[in-house]
Amino acid sequence: MALTSSQWGSTSAYAIHNIIELPGILSRLVTIGKKSSRFRDILLRREPVTWVKMELVDRVLLIDDDAELGGMLKEYLRRQGVTVDVALSGDKGLQQFQKEAYALVLLDVMLPGRDGFEVLRELRQTSRVDVIMLTARGEDIDRILGLEMGADDYLPKPFNPRELLARIRAVQRRKDKRAPETRLQANGITLDNAERSVRWRGRAIILTTVEFEVLRTLLESAGQVVSREDLVRSALGRGLQPFDRSLDMHISRLRKKLEGAGADPCIKTVRSTGYQLAILSTSDLADTRSI
Repeated sequence: MALTSSQWGSTSAYAIHNIIELPGILSRLVTIGKKSSRFRDILLRREPVTWVKMELVDRVLLIDDDAELGGMLKEYLRRQGVTVDVALSGDKGLQQFQKEAYALVLLDVMLPGRDGFEVLRELRQTSRVDVIMLTARGEDIDRILGLEMGADDYLPKPFNPRELLARIRAVQRRKDKRAPETRLQANGITLDNAERSVRWRGRAIILTTVEFEVLRTLLESAGQVVSREDLVRSALGRGLQPFDRSLDMHISRLRKKLEGAGADPCIKTVRSTGYQLAILSTSDLADTRSI
């Protein structure tokens, strides 16, 4: 969302800050507004950045009405080997999404007309594409709502471009962690790593990448308690942070999807510890060998 001139003046770093240029000598705090040309010079500077070279994603759709930010991120990510298409509204973003095969969508919350939540809702009706939501408002409710609706991660503005790269890499690594020969079963739930599919007694359940990884981790330890730290590291690709409730939002949404398909409630909360996928019937439990 493009900010007004007064909003530009009230923030010291809107889009990118603390850019550390290789070989690691120079660290700058970039201020947007009247110094946007300086920002562009630093961001687009032709210096080697191979240590953050993207390997897991090659095409991203950015849906954000801030054309300047979009252009800068497009060029910055291009240097990491990522092709970025930019759509300046929700409707244009949905139209563009149908034209190409995208590995990931960067979705701004504050869009003109159809906002980011509406766009996310429509995307989730037909696609499990990874979605990282961007928000400049900073309220917890935005992040919670986005996660509940199926976003894989969120990133508040202003953000460091290296953090954006790290978030993209983490989301994509979660998708890449799979064992093609293995299917997991418990309580009538079947998770197929090769197909990246989940079914309850044959009925397909559409999950996001994070929800899939949470369920996979719980199924691998069915009947045992999995700590919050282990779940966050396995499913979100990072360490557990203080006051971080994103895992709880993903668990809540996963429960609703499983139970909505007909499965009995089986994901138990173990207070101050983590979560457990309870074994409701031993006849429904298969080991983790391929079947």
